[in-house]
Amino acid sequence: MSKPAAPLKGRAARLARLMPSTGPSTAARTPFVLLVVLLLGGGLITLLLLNSALNEGSFRLSELKRDTTELTDEQQALQRDVDSRSQPDALEKRARELGMVPGGSPAFLNPDGTVRGKPTEATAPPPSPSPSPTPSPSASPDPDAPAAGPSASGAAAGPSGSPSPSGSVPATTPDPAAAPAAEDSPPPTSPGR
Repeated sequence: MSKPAAPLKGRAARLARLMPSTGPSTAARTPFVLLVVLLLGGGLITLLLLNSALNEGSFRLSELKRDTTELTDEQQALQRDVDSRSQPDALEKRARELGMVPGGSPAFLNPDGTVRGKPTEATAPPPSPSPSPTPSPSASPDPDAPAAGPSASGAAAGPSGSPSPSGSVPATTPDPAAAPAAEDSPPPTSPGR
């Protein structure tokens, strides 16, 4: 048999205690190495999943930006359309197409219940010449159609709806007695302005 190694003395003994032996220490390193490999593998897989989630979010963000741009363009086009239709001349044209006429002079109620100003009826302006053919004089007029005189259009009617005494004064001319009263009074204001 072999002789056991002589015990080391002095400096060699101290070094032997600091340096681990090769036998049992390799078995103790295996779980540590497996733990480090598992941690590194888990970290890499986590980074891969995080990277793919960020890329997916980036694609979604670019789609949403594109949709936002398209919707903003559509909103601006609709706003331009609304602005063009709300201009005064466009509103007037549309109102005339619907058969509306400009209103007469208004009257206002004072806080004490008195009326300021003299209201007049709104009358339709004379129709513009149309390119449609005119009926022949031999054709019979429609019995349900109103007469084509100034009293039919309400021009000779007074503010209360009754015919004016002279019959020739149109209702659109302001009453000279009511005009100074309307000029002397302050203009009406709405609350909050």
